[in-house]
Amino acid sequence: MTVTPQDASTVILLRDNPDKPAPGFEVLMVRRSSKSSFVPSAYVFPGGRVERDDSLPQMERYCRPEDLNRAISQVENTPSANAALGILVAAIRETFEEAGLLLVYQDGGRPLSFSEEEMELRLRQYRDALNKGEVNFSQILEKEKFTLALNRLCYFSHWITPELSPMRYDARFFVAAVPSGQKALPDGEEVTSHVWITPAQALEKYRGRRFYMVAPTVVTLEELSAFKTIQEVIDS
Repeated sequence: MTVTPQDASTVILLRDNPDKPAPGFEVLMVRRSSKSSFVPSAYVFPGGRVERDDSLPQMERYCRPEDLNRAISQVENTPSANAALGILVAAIRETFEEAGLLLVYQDGGRPLSFSEEEMELRLRQYRDALNKGEVNFSQILEKEKFTLALNRLCYFSHWITPELSPMRYDARFFVAAVPSGQKALPDGEEVTSHVWITPAQALEKYRGRRFYMVAPTVVTLEELSAFKTIQEVIDS
């Protein structure tokens, strides 16, 4: 029996290569736990399935209307605006849960930064509580007066797990520049480690059987390797 794929979101996070003054960028890869039921031990981009709360109409209150309309128009082949909203919210939530990076604006429209130690500690505590099911994502947004940075997400590709797979996902991939002043930190459960690496380096390790990846990840890296700068990726 064919399994119906679940909606999912993936975020390809990019940063300028810190070791090169010339143009170049790195991508964030996280390694899934060896105990994971889906692609265990694989290097992937942060992401996961859309949860019911992600698609609730009240999530719109945490979005700037102009950003929401533009972002929803990017997400193709969805049955409704609420379904598209859920995919976008899940992209930001899953990136926070797995990698500890949060694409939001603070009250006043400033991008969230961990420059203040107190803020970083508070966000790490929120992330732990979120992963334990002790708090909802919307509660964090409400308490901190955060607005989702939907304008930072650029639609990149659409992948559906093959029909014969026991677990299937209908996944939208987005690309985004890593938030300035934030540091990636794997959750230690779903993903156990992370690495910033250029697409070319990741592909070289994959071909040398030192970096296990699945087809969508490999193809995405091949596509990214054609660009020289983050802005070129965004512009595409």
